[in-house]
Amino acid sequence: TTKILLKMTTNTAPIKWAQRSDSLYITIAIADVKDETIDLSDATLKFKGKSESKDYELNIEFFHEVDSEGSTYKVMPRSVQMHVMKKDKDQEEFWPRLLKDKTLEKNQVKIDWDRYVDEDEEDEAGGFDTEGMGGMGGMPPGMGGMGG
Repeated sequence: TTKILLKMTTNTAPIKWAQRSDSLYITIAIADVKDETIDLSDATLKFKGKSESKDYELNIEFFHEVDSEGSTYKVMPRSVQMHVMKKDKDQEEFWPRLLKDKTLEKNQVKIDWDRYVDEDEEDEAGGFDTEGMGGMGGMPPGMGGMGG
């Protein structure tokens, strides 16, 4: 007998990430997310949401602590975008990976090559373009206030 019944009900949300010395840019790559709950603490990120009648969740522990208070996120039509500030600004160094757990990283996390820069090219590349992350910018007229 196979025991995959429980596994089929919830899918692990696919994520990709990029970083700068002071922050992380995390994309939860699910389109048309509904009923999302996002719980960002200084050590972990927990996400639950629905897309096309499938349930997704994510529960990750960061490699180092982050500043959950100073971080922002936005639910977009094709994904959830998160700009997460690193806690220890004095370190000013790139993390070797996003997650504490190396094995999980291999299975769950992809590099966001569109936003990726090498540590020594950071000055030329500049920070992340987070325009519109603060509010509900970019929504069609009349759509504001629908999100959770």
